Amino acid sequence: MQSFTVIIAEIDTLVGDIDGNTQKIIDSAIDAESQGADLVLFPELTLTGYPPEDLLLRESLKPRIDDGMTLLKQANFKSKSAWVVGLPLSTVSGKLFNSAQVLYQGEILATYHKQKLPSYQVFDEHRYFEAGSEAVAFSLKEMRFALTICEDVWHESPIQEAAKLGVDCILNLNASPFHQGKQQERLELLSSHIENCQIPIVYANAVGGQDELVFDGGSMALDANQNLKVQAPFFKEALVSVGFSLREGQWLMQDGEVSPAQAPLEELWQALVLGVKDYVHKNGFKGALLGLSGGIDSALTLALAVEALGAENVMAVMMPFRYTSQMSVEDAGIQAERLGVQYDTIAIEPMYDAFMSSLSGQFAGTEKDTTEENIQARTRGVLLMSLSNKKGYLLITTGNKSEISVGYCTLYGDMAGGFNVIKNVPKTTVFALARSINEKAKKNGEPPVIPERVIERPPSAELSPDQKDEDSLPLYDVLDEILYRYIECDESAHTIIAAGFNEDEVNRVIRLVDLNEYKRRQAAIGVRISQRDFGRDRRYPITNGWRIGK
Repeated sequence: MQSFTVIIAEIDTLVGDIDGNTQKIIDSAIDAESQGADLVLFPELTLTGYPPEDLLLRESLKPRIDDGMTLLKQANFKSKSAWVVGLPLSTVSGKLFNSAQVLYQGEILATYHKQKLPSYQVFDEHRYFEAGSEAVAFSLKEMRFALTICEDVWHESPIQEAAKLGVDCILNLNASPFHQGKQQERLELLSSHIENCQIPIVYANAVGGQDELVFDGGSMALDANQNLKVQAPFFKEALVSVGFSLREGQWLMQDGEVSPAQAPLEELWQALVLGVKDYVHKNGFKGALLGLSGGIDSALTLALAVEALGAENVMAVMMPFRYTSQMSVEDAGIQAERLGVQYDTIAIEPMYDAFMSSLSGQFAGTEKDTTEENIQARTRGVLLMSLSNKKGYLLITTGNKSEISVGYCTLYGDMAGGFNVIKNVPKTTVFALARSINEKAKKNGEPPVIPERVIERPPSAELSPDQKDEDSLPLYDVLDEILYRYIECDESAHTIIAAGFNEDEVNRVIRLVDLNEYKRRQAAIGVRISQRDFGRDRRYPITNGWRIGK
């Protein structure tokens, strides 16, 4: 019986590192061929990594791509398999396309230009690329394939045109970023296409972190009856085989490895871990450090950093002040010891007093307000950034989405740092993740990763006596629902109030969100986990006359 094997190379590339990515393609293809590959399918823009953004505008891009392709052709000349590689491709007329090329025996067997260019949410491909206009097919060992790239499968026409070419399988190269629930969307999308065309689809996705984006992998293959035959692992590199056999003139997809779908909290945890891991490693930091306050946000952030980087590469610093409770000091120390990280305590009172002494003349005759609270936070920020500079460790900030939304954070204080892994995680989800990792530890017969009273105690910034978050914010269950409706769903104040929320609370929360855009614009980047997060997804002017009720 005649057979054909496609191996999906779900690899983690580094944007802009064309030499390194080229070598990774070669190494992965050689490994895939040793596993019996007839064709190796790589993700979208494999050579540059995704998204290359304005690197695509550099005049030195084309010669680097040309050099990379020359090396690939030379390596492929010795290979028995075809390699399908994504790359930016310039034409003689100067147009730039998001393309895929099929290399076989050192030659280009086929070239395809992406037809549908996304320019929404985190995407901006119309800024760089021209759209292709033609379906492309090629044959290899009596099996016929069509090529598509990422956004093409979110529309009907590219798949319909590919199907008209009389192909046995449609190959789709992707750099599809993660958000919660995304894999189910992809699965339903591919299934709907196959229902219409009755042609199998092999979907190769990138994996890895790139600034705020995380690519979750989960490459898959569905047969002509919409059955999921192959699903690659999530959030890690893999070579996954998709087998076909020829029976009575028809190529049939065989059963293969199907990695199980993950529960929502586990999926979110893995995305956050991969996001911080790749950001630290790809940017050349030796490790990560953070301020460990004894509160739940820094506790969760520490657990994520240790999972991503290993305890030996993580440092935590407790910086107590006169308002810091003994409970906070104890809990921070307990967690640091359990996780095995380097842990230090630096009291900030002497530095705070020095600031207040220097400012005493200017502050004379004024009442205490948030200024003094901010000096505490900024003192901590100076200490942490100093340690970051000296040790070569990335400073991770610890503000959650709920706080950053309403400005419950201090510029150049607790917002100081280079990356915020929980930036887009609402406070209620912070609690859920904390409980989840403790439950996993309990099942393994281990003590809680996060001390239980950190989860149970009322949240507090501890910047003033007996301070609690709920003194100045709605309860987080209510706050997060209002924020979800306003930020992620773009609902108006009128709509949210009509849904049963208190009018005064809604107007106050929305006003805080709008007023604090200037803070968010200066905040560290963080992992994107929804379709409307702070960063690429949401672009509001800082200076504007928009007001509630208009």
